Amino acid sequence: MLADNFRSSLGLKSAADSTDRSNMDLSAIALQGLQQADAQLEQAATSIASFGAASPNGAGLDTVDLSAEVVALMSAKTQTSVNLATLKTADEMQKSVIDLMA
Repeated sequence: MLADNFRSSLGLKSAADSTDRSNMDLSAIALQGLQQADAQLEQAATSIASFGAASPNGAGLDTVDLSAEVVALMSAKTQTSVNLATLKTADEMQKSVIDLMA
């Protein structure tokens, strides 16, 4: 009872409360992760590309933290790799289910 109250105060659901478990689509989750990684990559690339660009008032915009942007690029690369592996695993699972049903 205490654990349930703690979970609900944090906004967490127990496994019994989660109706999404039976409808989980790994491919959709992996594709969403790929889209998020792409957005992160795009944002970091835009920040790096704008380094040293002139602002509308003529001053340089040298406020880009290149180390943070390189970390963001590496993170996007890792996220892409992980989500591609998840997508591959989901595909293999679907093939196995089809083989079992045949």
